[in-house]
Amino acid sequence: MAPNPLDGAVTDGLHHQQIRVYYEDTDFSGVVYHASYLRFMERGRTNYLRLLGADHRALFEETEKEAPGFAFVVRQMKIDFKRPAKMDDLLDLYTRPKEVKGASITLHQQVKRGDELLVEADVQVAFVSGGRARPIPKPLRIAMKADQEAGGAG
Repeated sequence: MAPNPLDGAVTDGLHHQQIRVYYEDTDFSGVVYHASYLRFMERGRTNYLRLLGADHRALFEETEKEAPGFAFVVRQMKIDFKRPAKMDDLLDLYTRPKEVKGASITLHQQVKRGDELLVEADVQVAFVSGGRARPIPKPLRIAMKADQEAGGAG
C-alpha cells in the first residue's frame, strides 16, 4: 500500500508535511493557539513513525513480536515559540530524529511558514510495552539511527 500524501514524506531522514491553519486552530484574535502546535507536532511524529513502518513493514512486525502492544509516549518537550501563525496560513512541519538511545528517542521538530521559523521543539518519547518503559527493539533503533544519519543529525 502506497503512503498517503497527507502523511507527508521522509527524505534523507527528514519528515516533511504541510498543515493548513483552520479557524479551530486559532484563538479569539485569529492567531494560532499555542496548544494547536502540540497537535500539529503530534501529527508529524505519528506520520514519521507511520512512514518508517510503511517503508519497513517487516521491521514493525518484528518489533510487535518482541514488544507486543508497543507505543511511544511523550516524556519531555522543550518548545520555543518564535513567531505567530494565523488562520489560512500553510505551514511546513519538519520532524527528524535527534538522538536514539535505550528506551527513548528525541525528535527535533520545526514549524515554518515558508523560510520563517515559527516554532521549534525537542520532544523526547519513551518506548512503552505492557505499560512499562522498555528498551527500543534493535531493528527499530537501527532504522531510526539510519534515518538520523541520513538526515545529517548529530
